[in-house]
Amino acid sequence: MATTLPEKKIVSAEEAIATIRKGNRVFIGSGCGEPQHLIHTMANSKTLEDVIIFQMLAHTLADYLSSESFLKRFSVKLFFVPIRMQQAAFEGKIDYIPTYLSQLPQLFRNNQIVIDTVLIQISPPDEFGIASLGVSVDVTLEAVKSAKTVIAQVNPLMPRTHGDGFIHVDDIDYLVVYREELIFLEQQQVQQETSRRIAQYVKELVEDGSTLHVGYGNLPYSLLSYFADKNDLGIHTHMISDGFIPLMKSGNINNKRKNFMTGRAVATFCMGSRIAYDYIDNNIQFYFGTADWVNTPGIIGKNDNLVSISSALEVDLTGQVCSDSVGRQLFSGTGDQVNYIRGATLSRGGVSIIALPSTSQDGRNSKIVANLSPGAGIATLRSDVNFVVTEFGIAQLKGKSISQRVIELSEIAHPDFREELIEEAKRNHFIFPDQLPPRAEDLIFIEEYKSRLYLKNGKTMLVRPLLPSDEIGYRNFFYSLDQETVYMRFFYPVTTFSHEMAQDHWSTLDYRNNLTLIGLVQDKGNKEIVTIATYAALDEEWAEVAFVVREDFHHMGIGLYLLQELEKIARKNGFKGFYATTLSSNQAMIGMARKRYPQAKVEQNDDEVVIHMKFT
Repeated sequence: MATTLPEKKIVSAEEAIATIRKGNRVFIGSGCGEPQHLIHTMANSKTLEDVIIFQMLAHTLADYLSSESFLKRFSVKLFFVPIRMQQAAFEGKIDYIPTYLSQLPQLFRNNQIVIDTVLIQISPPDEFGIASLGVSVDVTLEAVKSAKTVIAQVNPLMPRTHGDGFIHVDDIDYLVVYREELIFLEQQQVQQETSRRIAQYVKELVEDGSTLHVGYGNLPYSLLSYFADKNDLGIHTHMISDGFIPLMKSGNINNKRKNFMTGRAVATFCMGSRIAYDYIDNNIQFYFGTADWVNTPGIIGKNDNLVSISSALEVDLTGQVCSDSVGRQLFSGTGDQVNYIRGATLSRGGVSIIALPSTSQDGRNSKIVANLSPGAGIATLRSDVNFVVTEFGIAQLKGKSISQRVIELSEIAHPDFREELIEEAKRNHFIFPDQLPPRAEDLIFIEEYKSRLYLKNGKTMLVRPLLPSDEIGYRNFFYSLDQETVYMRFFYPVTTFSHEMAQDHWSTLDYRNNLTLIGLVQDKGNKEIVTIATYAALDEEWAEVAFVVREDFHHMGIGLYLLQELEKIARKNGFKGFYATTLSSNQAMIGMARKRYPQAKVEQNDDEVVIHMKFT
């Protein structure tokens, strides 16, 4: 049962706005929770002048930024530059204050930003006089606490949300009752095939039971539509959008496996449409907290298996991330991207992902760049970045050197730009002068070559094609082998694995006629290569095959499995059979070949054995 509003506090919007004085500093509630009716009334007031307006996510003010009269009377300072404000920011009509969203409440508390009046929007209060800030708790709650005067628009269309955003009518000075639809956030379309391919790679890094953070932006939210095959997901994020709702309704997101705030989707605000607003209304599954609690790394890191998915405008070859500007043109804001990335680092089993298309929409510019555009702001430091994903693959940067990062990132750049990026990296002295560029080809077809094998020791082995970025892992694998194993593979004692050897190997790989598969097993935070299997064309019908399995992974069926996988790929590429040369003492190889190919021809020549394995 709703309470009766205290009549002495109920005023018209004009009466409430008239309490704002010359020189006042006004904070406006954020995002889709902004009180549009109060904003229009203030902007159209002829008596107000020299007023400073602060807002985090602004929408309605964009309607007035072409008015000279408005700009003479109001100074607008934003903590985030949305799409509708980008041109105004470029023209100097508004000020941008770079800050982390999570630090804004502290700026209010410490009077580093002083607020005289706050304009907010609330749900109708209940029988106890308690209303809700609804879709905008974030920094708005602290602004209310810090302001000298609180003006609230009471809107029956504002959802009542659970969490920290409750406010009593006794703490409000003026109440303006006005019903209007909340702002709807229209998500811009992301090229469907690009987002589908990016989602394919992102999902490789998201295990069932993970807790998701999804950063602000069209691409991260579009990826959610591909998560219907994930189970028992949780939410700890800054913003709830429409994209989460179908996954919650279907049970893919249920928050049951969260170890922190179990059963609750944690966020600071909501921006979407009636789809989201109606779903969060009085829904105990959601907890809307303040930004300085929800978005701090220490709190984020309390969630085991936290997966942070955010986006960027540019990533340079060393891993620096720009997400708020292209050059000097502001496009968004600092937000809390780095907080979630650092929170994922603190999370047990946590992962952070920067996802972005490889090029601009017109395809003319690479978003993986040798150097960030002049004037670009670095939102996330190279030392913080873990995974970067484009539609061409996954680059893992954490713990990697600059030269390794160059190779990883150039591999996932658009094929048209890979050679140019490598040449720029050479000029920057980031890599070896003789470094070969990744193949200038879309290697999406090799995704079909990936598989998983569950081993007898309880571990899972990921099998995938070898890439140039695996050079260090390949080297580590080589030096982990016993000399006897190396001799079995090469027939002579190889004692050194050089950069030149790796380059020679990459130069022959085409993933059709010449292919190498590797088996990767997780060891704490690192995936180690434990086996390598190769085939190389001898002619149009026959390919030579070879295997190496690390000694501690012998007798687990790995060799036979890899032989089967190589055959599948070889068949697709038109081969009729395999040929292998091994030592007569390598009975494991000989036995495996006979087991897989009972009709195999085995010919012995002194210490060498030649095996012909025709596909049936």
